[in-house]
Amino acid sequence: MSEKIKIKLTVADRVYPLTISAEQEASLRVSAKKIDEMTKQLEQNYAVRDKQDVLAMCALQYAAQLENQLEKNTTEDDPSIKTNELIELIDLHLSNY
Repeated sequence: MSEKIKIKLTVADRVYPLTISAEQEASLRVSAKKIDEMTKQLEQNYAVRDKQDVLAMCALQYAAQLENQLEKNTTEDDPSIKTNELIELIDLHLSNY
């Protein structure tokens, strides 16, 4: 069983005390930093003052990035899609003869 540690993370100017496994600490700290950077960027670019709106837009952007990556990985890993792409390439090549 992994050891639990207590940390404090600051996200959007609020401190969150968490009890986590030691293995999670690095990724949570990196994630909190990325959220802070994106919220600052959104506040500067769109002059949004409400933190909840900024956090909602930040969550939406990260969810969209994750969804795009999942779709890309699914497409790349699906052998039927690769097979269909290869068949189309062969057909195209053969039609040129």
